[in-house]
Amino acid sequence: MTTPSDGAQPIGVLLMTFGTAETLDDVPAYLSSVRGGRPVPDELVAEMRRRFALVGGSPLTRITRDQAKALEVELNATDGGGQSFRVAVGMRHAPPFIAEGVAELVAAEALRVVAVVLSPQFSPIIMGGYTRALEAAKAAHPGVEITTAGPWHDSPMFVEALSRRVREALGKLPAEERGTVPVLFTAHSLPKSVADGEPEYIAQLQETARLAAAGAGLPDAQWRFAYQSAGHTPEEWLTPDVKDLFPELRAAGHARALVAPVQFLADHLEVRYDIDVAAREQAEMAGMSLDRTESLNTMPLFIRALADVVRGEVGGGMSRTERALKKEDIAAKVE
Repeated sequence: MTTPSDGAQPIGVLLMTFGTAETLDDVPAYLSSVRGGRPVPDELVAEMRRRFALVGGSPLTRITRDQAKALEVELNATDGGGQSFRVAVGMRHAPPFIAEGVAELVAAEALRVVAVVLSPQFSPIIMGGYTRALEAAKAAHPGVEITTAGPWHDSPMFVEALSRRVREALGKLPAEERGTVPVLFTAHSLPKSVADGEPEYIAQLQETARLAAAGAGLPDAQWRFAYQSAGHTPEEWLTPDVKDLFPELRAAGHARALVAPVQFLADHLEVRYDIDVAAREQAEMAGMSLDRTESLNTMPLFIRALADVVRGEVGGGMSRTERALKKEDIAAKVE
């Protein structure tokens, strides 16, 4: 691991994610933040507390901190032309907030900060809350340059990490099922009114699924893209919802399906409850069993992918153009 020379100022890296309630007592404040300060109905608080209690809470904050530690080691593990890195965590709706993460990096004497949203697909509108929080932090530290990494949904190492998780999950199935079990790549649903204004974001989600399927060696007939975690509001949400596919798959003769999220990079409520509990119950009601790929969490290849995103922002990494040229050669890019 390299260390900066005396007086050298590190480059700061801020990993940003949505955040989570740490305890059941934190649920009301977390939901209030998510709802922009609007009052939270008692029944919503009770339902979220039920879900958190059922799955033993969300490990998102802990895992994101672990990802930050691993990324800092990875970034400093090779000679970066005298560069050194400090990595911090900032959450939108729970401590440590984005302002706290920026302040931590400033305290470490970083004058440049690269912010990375822990969602490989990027939309200026959907991710606008991160941008506004960063702008507020920048105003509090006017001498610090803060940039935000754009989409990295087609990063070869990220795609290969997803593909490897699919291959690992298929490898645990009986040999006769590996080439036939439906693989359902999922992403968080959106109101259709929002998605209609963000076609590029939706295209990024679908492209990640396509690349991951290709990397896993799946024929087109074996995989589908679907949405999950739709909100309980009367407006129209994106379809197909993954739970609505199970009756159709069962009718086609499938007794098992595999869910592979392409957007969620760590275990949290949308994984532990929405897939492992709610979607699994829906599959069982349709007469199917449901498996899920292991989350990326601190998978070394995924951490290398994050490091590549950061290096691409500061120089010495793979540019967007280079990633585009390499999309059809994912396997050759990694060990």
